Amino acid sequence: MKVAHNFNAGPCVLPREAVQNAIEALTDFKGTGMSVIEVSHRSKEWEAVMAECRSLWCEILNIPDGYKVLFLGGGASMQFLYVAMNLLEKRAGYLETGVWAKKALKEAKGFGDAFAVATSSDKNFSYIPKGYVIPSDLDYFHITTNNTIYGTEIHEDMECPVNLVADMSSDIMSRPVDVSKYALIYGGAQKNVGPAGVTFVIVREDILGKVSRYIPTMLDYRTHIGEDSMFNTPPVFSIFVMNETLKWVKKMGGLSAVHKMNKEKAALLYDEIDRNSMFKGTAAIEDRSLMNICFIMSDDHKEKEDSFMAFAKERGMVGIKGHRSVGGFRASCYNACPVESIKALVECMKEFEKLNS
Repeated sequence: MKVAHNFNAGPCVLPREAVQNAIEALTDFKGTGMSVIEVSHRSKEWEAVMAECRSLWCEILNIPDGYKVLFLGGGASMQFLYVAMNLLEKRAGYLETGVWAKKALKEAKGFGDAFAVATSSDKNFSYIPKGYVIPSDLDYFHITTNNTIYGTEIHEDMECPVNLVADMSSDIMSRPVDVSKYALIYGGAQKNVGPAGVTFVIVREDILGKVSRYIPTMLDYRTHIGEDSMFNTPPVFSIFVMNETLKWVKKMGGLSAVHKMNKEKAALLYDEIDRNSMFKGTAAIEDRSLMNICFIMSDDHKEKEDSFMAFAKERGMVGIKGHRSVGGFRASCYNACPVESIKALVECMKEFEKLNS
């Protein structure tokens, strides 16, 4: 069987045991004689999976009372609309740190006075803005905690004078989070917690029902809270794999252990980027992401980008091509990316340097 060092930004590498358990469930789900994609979502076997998955979210993230965990369709991009429709009455502020933050802001502008409180667009989103003031009259302040395209990350839970909403698509479950500091957290599962097809939402119930507009039934968070995320048929296979992935996170020792592992993996690669004469990082050092490590060829070796891409591909590196708006390379080092893959990429970079020195 071919072994790939998977650095794809999403869908991403998943724990092998989660994948294997999913394969088994596709054949026979919990002894029902049916596949997990055939069984009724109203069956006791499936309801047990939903309950377990919700319980794991609450346990691993230590989610306080007063919050609900939802599993929805539509991806994080649909949540750009959900958030504004459910929460924006007068004014909302956004921290503009990349493409996805800009898209979220665009949706919000259709519902009220939504604006960028601060932006890092002046340097192609290579840093996280600092020193800005969050207006106290906002309905909410929206942040994107990790920026997959640009390799920047907000590493700590901020203090916020208004309801804090966070798109955590690409760094959820990578570190401990103080959920009590947030009014709402959402994201697509396909980075750290499962395959594409399901979106997680963690929402504090008391922020809902405050807007005057009509909210369509399917776009109202309260609909899905009242029906335990089964108002319509949920994305059962994606939720099943998410549940298996969360079991793995718990087995690994929880978020403190996972965070330690992620910091160690990122340090291996960043140290090589900083040491190697062929490469240089693109994100501000203090804002470097642990999840998406972006780098380019150094100024003296720009013409060797295609050569290194081919060189790395021959050695089993998958998905390291940078986003077209940044160029260069991006190694996405999500939770399940093994340290062996990081070491293989580092050795690849060292070997390329020797051959071109």
